[in-house]
Amino acid sequence: MRGVMAAKKKAAKAGAAAVAVKRSPYVQRIAEDEDLRQNLVQAYESARAAVGRLQNGKSPTKQIFDDKKLQRDIRSAAESFRDASVALREAPKKQKKGLGLGKLLLLAVIGAAVALVVSEDLRKKVLDALFGAEEEFEYTSSTSPSADETSSAGQAAGTTT
Repeated sequence: MRGVMAAKKKAAKAGAAAVAVKRSPYVQRIAEDEDLRQNLVQAYESARAAVGRLQNGKSPTKQIFDDKKLQRDIRSAAESFRDASVALREAPKKQKKGLGLGKLLLLAVIGAAVALVVSEDLRKKVLDALFGAEEEFEYTSSTSPSADETSSAGQAAGTTT
């Protein structure tokens, strides 16, 4: 019974690790980029060839300085590893999904401004909401006109014709 539980835990951990590796941007980059895979394979093969030449029984110090094929393999492996590491560092960044809150607010403000410019009724509603409704009133004088003013106004109107 105990062995079954341990096996289930190991399987669950392995599954979680596989999901984490699958979501890794580096693993995705390796899976998608043929040049990167080729650089990694070439680096591995060059490094393996260099190690094989070093293990042929001669003095490693002498081989490093005198063996041109070994130097070429080491140089090729170093260049391939460098190219692969540069390509991995330049892995595409995770893209943001959807609009950000700032962009959404900016879009709403621009839309509201355009609506205010275009619609006169909307402008009136906004001004009424901000400053209160405009009151319609008729002006009535609290003082009554004197008799001299009314007769002079009537005479002035008659003479202009």
